[in-house]
Amino acid sequence: MMPAASLDPERYAEALEQKVFALQKEVRELSRQLGVVQADLLSRSQRWSWEHWARKILGIHLGIAPQYAPRPMQLPKHYFEEIPLLEPAPKISIVTPSYNQGAFLERTLRSVLDQNYPNLEYAVQDGGSSDDSMEIVERYRSQLARAVSVRDKGQAHAINLGHAQLTGEILAYLNSDDILLPGSLAYVARYFQEHPDVDVVYGQRILIDEHDRETGRWILPAHDGKVLSWADFIPQETLFWRRRVWDKIGARFDDSLQFVLDWDLLVRLRDAGAKMVRLPRYLGAFRVHAVQKSQAQSVAVGTREMDALRFRCHGRRVSRWAFRFGVLGFVIKHALVYRLTNWGILRY
Repeated sequence: MMPAASLDPERYAEALEQKVFALQKEVRELSRQLGVVQADLLSRSQRWSWEHWARKILGIHLGIAPQYAPRPMQLPKHYFEEIPLLEPAPKISIVTPSYNQGAFLERTLRSVLDQNYPNLEYAVQDGGSSDDSMEIVERYRSQLARAVSVRDKGQAHAINLGHAQLTGEILAYLNSDDILLPGSLAYVARYFQEHPDVDVVYGQRILIDEHDRETGRWILPAHDGKVLSWADFIPQETLFWRRRVWDKIGARFDDSLQFVLDWDLLVRLRDAGAKMVRLPRYLGAFRVHAVQKSQAQSVAVGTREMDALRFRCHGRRVSRWAFRFGVLGFVIKHALVYRLTNWGILRY
């Protein structure tokens, strides 16, 4: 970079800004690499812990990926059948925040657009990607309500920027490496139409790898609002909420959060009196891969944010034993539902 004396103030400020941006990218990459190593070390240590064997004995699969060897994802035939809607179809607004996820972004876009939902408002809020993300977005721009590439302050800020421009009655966001499953939008819209008292819905989750192969299933019992004070087990990519409760809590995610933004949203919705329901259907697929934020940052940033949110809910620091006791009933119910599903007694 040239000395300040040889540049006019505007050019000098622009050069400084570019250098800062480059340094920030380098720091994020180093943080990602450190997080991957920490996550791998943690995973190795957990294989020898009593908690690992307790999970296996009880049949607890929450938070475990992969659960089995990759295999083709199979869905019931009725997932591909048309779901009739009451007229008019409610407008669904979805934001996909993205940053350098060109490897998966097109599959995310197609999973939403190929549903052919009649009243969809879909936006991509890119954080200034340096890969081919925006080239991919351009191919679908005519089907998007909004497609912007601009630097942001992180995932929550990007979602806020996107939703600030959208007008739907039903809201959601879908990360740029996850996908919606066939028929999900019509199913959710129909449920909201038939249950006007319900404010928030979510469904079951399928785990997939880089090649869209199924590696597990995240199966939940009926909704339990109390467990949100201890942990967030709700699959984000299956989550939809009404604008009326969104406006009630300030119509924004907390953009100071990097990891627990969904959990914080759910706690605020619950505390505002929102009625939540877990739907009996797989609505989305969560992609597990080496460089995703939830893997790379969970050890460092995630632990601090989770501890702070539990402190907010309970007014005290929560010990590991208190946490385990707090979620015990929920995870036992999960284990039962998981077994009944595997035995074919419950079907989603």
